[in-house]
Amino acid sequence: MTAPTAQTPRRVIYRRPDLLAEKSTSYCPGCGHGVVHRLLAEVLGELDLGRRTIAVAPVGCSVFAYEYLRLDFVEAPHGRAPAVATGIRRVRPDAFVLTYQGDGDLAAIGTAEIVHVAARGEAITGIFVNNGIYGMTGGQMAPTTLLGQKTTSTPLGRDAHLAGFPIPITEMLALVPGTAYAARGTIVDAGSIGKLKAMIRRACEVQLEGTGFALVEVLSNCPVGWGMDAPTSIAHLAEVAETYPVGVILDRAKGVGVRLAPAEA
Repeated sequence: MTAPTAQTPRRVIYRRPDLLAEKSTSYCPGCGHGVVHRLLAEVLGELDLGRRTIAVAPVGCSVFAYEYLRLDFVEAPHGRAPAVATGIRRVRPDAFVLTYQGDGDLAAIGTAEIVHVAARGEAITGIFVNNGIYGMTGGQMAPTTLLGQKTTSTPLGRDAHLAGFPIPITEMLALVPGTAYAARGTIVDAGSIGKLKAMIRRACEVQLEGTGFALVEVLSNCPVGWGMDAPTSIAHLAEVAETYPVGVILDRAKGVGVRLAPAEA
């Protein structure tokens, strides 16, 4: 292979999005949060929403998003991001409101908040990073932990008789009439990341259209919490998708997904 010369034509195939901070990450090696950050920065930049966005991130690994995304952020108590975002929506109707939550946060301590923000049909875009574990607090079982999965609180593997079944929270929220868009993507490979970006973009468009609540679940990895190296944890996402199928679950405006009667006025 010949070395490039000054006359060799070059083209830019990637550049850091303007809304993504140029700094080293504090996430664990191989963590999927960085991929999601990049996609959010790309989509919000392409839609020219950076200046309008007020994002909410609660306690947990998701809280570090404000270190890497050049957006206005509000930190919420654990699980309360949808409630805080509702308050922002009420006082700043001009803003683009975004929540960024993990699974232990959104699907456990914050279940009531996410259900009721969907029931009200709040014009909010939610990004839900599901790695099936409490990553920050020691690797305990989360509501989305797979059956048989070993965690620090289920050392023999999750048993449905003791700990219940994994909760398909995105499908549950799709049944609520105030939800306008619900989808699940994954960072398992480049093609899937491209599809995930399209889902995030559509969830942002739904807020701009004012048709209701929009949620994108992201199947991500947690190498340290899962006790795997990074490549093995990424490969494991294919097994995670057997419990949580990937795709658009609901897009009311486009007639995709479950058929529900409209909410009564």
